[in-house]
Amino acid sequence: MTDRMNIFIYSKHDEDSLDKKSKVADALIHEGFTMTDNDKDANIIISIGSDGSFLQAVRKTGFRQDCLYAGISLTGKPGLYCDFHYNNLYEMTQTIRKEGLEVRKYPLIEVKIDDHQPFYCLNEFSIRSNIIRTFVLDVIIDDKLFETFLGDGLIISTPTGSTAYNKSVNGAVVDPLLRCFQVTELASVNNNKYRTLGSSFIMSGERKFQLKVHQDGNVFPLVAADNEALGIRQVESVEIRLSDKTVKTVKLKNNSFWEKVQRIYL
Repeated sequence: MTDRMNIFIYSKHDEDSLDKKSKVADALIHEGFTMTDNDKDANIIISIGSDGSFLQAVRKTGFRQDCLYAGISLTGKPGLYCDFHYNNLYEMTQTIRKEGLEVRKYPLIEVKIDDHQPFYCLNEFSIRSNIIRTFVLDVIIDDKLFETFLGDGLIISTPTGSTAYNKSVNGAVVDPLLRCFQVTELASVNNNKYRTLGSSFIMSGERKFQLKVHQDGNVFPLVAADNEALGIRQVESVEIRLSDKTVKTVKLKNNSFWEKVQRIYL
């Protein structure tokens, strides 16, 4: 248990969030935990807020592979990533203390745009036209052209991310025990010149996936990693693969992925 005693807390910087962060820190200190202002010294990284705050906490701390992540919901409603409630911090401290603590692993996708450094996504990567017109992408699987897409954009999601942006545009919800990722269209246009599958499709994590933007004047698409827009100005090629890295969270009793999906959506 001693390797789970140093805690870094991530929160927004508004007055209410900082006040609640202070109260969470006091509760954890009272239970014998140590707070650290440097996320690199932490064994557990806790986000306060919503699932969006959890995504930001994971991204801002570099998708650490040697620590656990946990999310505290401030709304009273649990999320996909926020397993604990602000009004029941005792449950969290006792769960962390358990010697036989079980760990849940969420898969990541790795994305490389042109010559930029690769980055990771826990939910999804999206690419969209940034002007009021469609754009054209070549969709390449294992170095072979699969289709030429004309439309507003594409979403490439992880299994856990399948419940987010992907689900809102009728993509499938995917069990995170499957090593895969999903490709979902945004307003595709099918005509005599351009033809796409017309539905989302799920790919094995062993596949190589690539997008090439047609250089026809609309070469400045909006690209986003999870809930954060990226400041990459021009895009020619995007390579995406399922990463070997995962995000580790606390696994709770009666709180499996499908129990969460049922609780949130049904």
